[in-house]
Amino acid sequence: MVRKKKFNKMYLLLLFPLALASAYLASRSPVMVERYYSRSVYRCLAQIISSVTGIFPFSVAEILMVFTLVLIIAGVVYGIAELAKNPGKRLKIFFKQLSIAAIALSLVYFSFIAVWGLNYHRLSIASIANLDAQPASVEELETLCRYLIQNANRLRGLVEEDEDGIMVSPEGVNDILKRAEKGYQAASAVYPELGGKYGRPKGVMLSKVMSYQGIGGIYFPFTAEANVNISEPHFMIPFTASHEMAHQRGFAREDEANYIGYIASIMHPDYDFQYSGTMVALQYSMNALGRQDINRYNQLREEYSQGVARDFQAWYEHCKQYEGFARRTTDRINNAYLQANAQSDGVQSYGRMVDLLLAHYRDIL
Repeated sequence: MVRKKKFNKMYLLLLFPLALASAYLASRSPVMVERYYSRSVYRCLAQIISSVTGIFPFSVAEILMVFTLVLIIAGVVYGIAELAKNPGKRLKIFFKQLSIAAIALSLVYFSFIAVWGLNYHRLSIASIANLDAQPASVEELETLCRYLIQNANRLRGLVEEDEDGIMVSPEGVNDILKRAEKGYQAASAVYPELGGKYGRPKGVMLSKVMSYQGIGGIYFPFTAEANVNISEPHFMIPFTASHEMAHQRGFAREDEANYIGYIASIMHPDYDFQYSGTMVALQYSMNALGRQDINRYNQLREEYSQGVARDFQAWYEHCKQYEGFARRTTDRINNAYLQANAQSDGVQSYGRMVDLLLAHYRDIL
């Protein structure tokens, strides 16, 4: 009788260097990644996964993340208990637990690269949209800020506000998320890469926890869901949803997702989306101007309408309420994550988001 050779699980550790090698090769071939992964393999895979998870009205990603956290805590507790019960086998138990953790890490990282991570190495949105994202003068930046202020002031008069004078979407957060797709339907007529059928963005039940971490939204590649922090002021939520939907469509870089989220917002037929995208673009652009010329910043700041100023104040108070150790820690983790995925390079004069805005409006400003 021939006995089948048992599979050695330690071979799974090879998935980690394989994933690293794949990411490195992808970084050397953006055109290949764009053509054969982002626009084909990923696009097809994400839409299939998203159509399945989209059946559920809640965030499947949130459930999985909570379950994973509980599993990790249980594993640590079990490992400590085993070490305490078997003092003579502590070294053996320790290395066994370490190997399990290493195998799990290898599987997760390889899966991450396969279903999402290679998108960090696709062509830039500037190349895809033929944007001339060249360095700009402070005068150009000031002109962009003034243009955005005028639009924000105009749109502010077309949206609703609550009893405190803060912008609000009357039908609530769920209605915002249901309508988010309309912006991408309009944008895909100009940029076909933004089209496709995906599940709608979902509000997160633990949104206040996300606020303490300083997180507005999360794209979870394993479920292809755009998850949104719904504890934010209403004027931020349409843009946040649009930003995460940009990730869902395979645009991994944060500043590029910001730009695409802005485009999808201002092309949306509803004013609350247009206002949300304009306000975020204004915030980025004014922050860039403030770093270059604080006097010009202060002068333009006086041009905000009362409604725009109240909304920005509401956003400041929201952020202030949730400041603390958790937020600082999450910022450090997020920065490390972005640097590990090649987002520390390619930044131009005012940051990629503002450079893209300047390139977008260069012909009309």
